[in-house]
Amino acid sequence: GSANAIAAGWGNMGGGVTHFLMPLLWQGIAMSQPGFIAWRWAFFVPASAHIILGAVILMFAQDLPDGNFRELMASKAKAKDRSPNTLKAALLNYRSWIMCLNYGYCFGVELVVDNVIVYYLYDQFRLTPVLAGALGSIFGMMNIFTRATGGMTSDLAARYYGMRGRLWVLWIVQTLGGVFCLLLGITPVYSSLTATMVILILFSIWCQQACGMNCAVVPFISKRSTGLVYGLVGAGGNTGAAVTQAIFFTYLPLSATQGFFWLGVMVIGVTALYMAVYFPMWGGMFCAAKPGITEEDYYMSEYTSAEVSQGLHTNSLKFAFESKSERGWANPSKDAEPVRAVHVKGDTA
Repeated sequence: GSANAIAAGWGNMGGGVTHFLMPLLWQGIAMSQPGFIAWRWAFFVPASAHIILGAVILMFAQDLPDGNFRELMASKAKAKDRSPNTLKAALLNYRSWIMCLNYGYCFGVELVVDNVIVYYLYDQFRLTPVLAGALGSIFGMMNIFTRATGGMTSDLAARYYGMRGRLWVLWIVQTLGGVFCLLLGITPVYSSLTATMVILILFSIWCQQACGMNCAVVPFISKRSTGLVYGLVGAGGNTGAAVTQAIFFTYLPLSATQGFFWLGVMVIGVTALYMAVYFPMWGGMFCAAKPGITEEDYYMSEYTSAEVSQGLHTNSLKFAFESKSERGWANPSKDAEPVRAVHVKGDTA
């Protein structure tokens, strides 16, 4: 949770940095060029940064935590898994879809606010473009610590209360994000710039912490299809942003303040779906684990006996053992059971 949240949070912080720097770039270039040309030239700066960073990652980054993909395949440390069961493990797991939808209402909401907040401050309080950009950038730049602390809080909750602790803090924090989002749309707040900024900062903390907490749960949904589940959840964030902005800030006849209010209500409603997330070996928000079900049972259920004989299950088996930490210290069954036979699916592939 912590590692994911720190890396992603500092990436998301780029949204705030962009709001802060782009008006300054435009203002600097406009000193020697007409304004309608200056804003076009300003976009060459982030475009160049994208190209340079992409080249650096391509040349120097490591493919996987265990090493580079080609080397792992050559040493047979990673087996090729081209079975359609890999896709099924991601798409047929209802937890993937709940996390996908909810990521659209934490990260997706963050993207929506990044998109509209500067224009909102500019129109609502008659600020200059540079000042509106500087104040609006605060929301995104809070990611320097907010998303990271979300992942850390999730890890801390899991240390004591396991996966059930992760789900509880995620539900609480994301619901608070919805509450502070709707507060932006009430009269005492939107009539005062000071009140708006205070609520916006508090909103950013809960919203961005929820992003880190969401991604702290995702790796445990499916070890076999971790990449696919992450891709699905990430797409849910971007899709949620597009749909939400279209609904509340584009097509419906709502003012910006009304959009924030009803967006907050939507966040609170969607967040309730976390109550349906249940892991048989760890439990859910309101239900305990099923007796006798282990991590090996859950993760090995994604493989047929034929796939096990090919060694495709090795990494999942290792992950199952390591994920026993998700039982938490407060779980009386935290001690590992003796090694026993694990049932896998028959040859149905």
